[in-house]
Amino acid sequence: MRAAVLEEHAAPLSIKDVDAPDPTPTGAVVEVEACGVCRSDWHGWQGDWEWLGIETQPGQILGHEPAGRVVAVGDEVEGINEGDHVAVPFNLGDGVCPQCQRGHSNTCENVMPLGFIQEVQGAFAEQVHVPIADHNLVKLPDGVSSVDMAGLGCRFMTSFHALAHRADVGAGDWVAIHGCGGVGLSAVHIADALGGNVIAVDLKDEKLEKARELGAVETINAEDVDDVPLEVKGITDGGAAIAMDALGIETTSQNSVGSLDTRGQHIQVGLTTQEEQGMIHLPTDAMVMGEIEFIGSLGMPVTRYDEIFRMVATGKLRPSAVVSETIGLEDVSDKLDAMTDFETVGIPVVDEF
Repeated sequence: MRAAVLEEHAAPLSIKDVDAPDPTPTGAVVEVEACGVCRSDWHGWQGDWEWLGIETQPGQILGHEPAGRVVAVGDEVEGINEGDHVAVPFNLGDGVCPQCQRGHSNTCENVMPLGFIQEVQGAFAEQVHVPIADHNLVKLPDGVSSVDMAGLGCRFMTSFHALAHRADVGAGDWVAIHGCGGVGLSAVHIADALGGNVIAVDLKDEKLEKARELGAVETINAEDVDDVPLEVKGITDGGAAIAMDALGIETTSQNSVGSLDTRGQHIQVGLTTQEEQGMIHLPTDAMVMGEIEFIGSLGMPVTRYDEIFRMVATGKLRPSAVVSETIGLEDVSDKLDAMTDFETVGIPVVDEF
């Protein structure tokens, strides 16, 4: 099968023929119909995250936002059948650890990050193997396309979990989203659907225009103002109730915390780069005095995807609205390179393999 393989960090991926996977007894093979290109792929491509023990090595097939059809299942798989239309969460769980058993598969004690470690090759390929299929595969509703659902395995569901489960977005709450990449734009759309008044912050007017299309009532170009938190506080008459760093750099994290009202909630979704290596300075004394909550949020438990599907069915959520373009496997390297300077808008999706 054809696949885009990492040969060297920050170098173009190699398009080559590799062996197609066979299912393990508890696994399944999915024919990939679409796979989003995510900034997390960029991190793996760059060789980031050795401080997390996830440094992606040459020979890795990247890609962790796939949707497609099951073409083979292992002998011990019970709830997944050939022909099922599925999405694949990026943080694969073992299904048996205490976290998984409590419904928190997104923080599995033996998590397998799809497309970032040798044991779980990714989905920039014609087929992808998914271990422990009964636990990790999510059946999609009838009538949805794989392209529209491609971002569901990472960016869209990550934003949904952060805003609907980890934070406490209420009707009319001011919600400031710092960074309008794929996860940030998804967060804008989701926060609006949950009843929040959304302020989108970014450096690119094109991304802020897209944020308005997705429901932002106010936008701030951070290059045009001297003090982003002060701008947010001026718009909200005191500060936002919820703010998210959807990018993962020190400036956006600090701006997110600084833009909150008393007892506000900061959600950290963006993961850092080589510059920060997971360490960011924050105004801890001000956070204590204002009783600011710092909330980490990772992925989403597979058992709660039905919440998104119900909102999609009624038209309140449209994951397809964040998809910006469809591309071929040969174009992935160019999209990763463009992410270095934050030049992509929305979610590019591979649909030609």
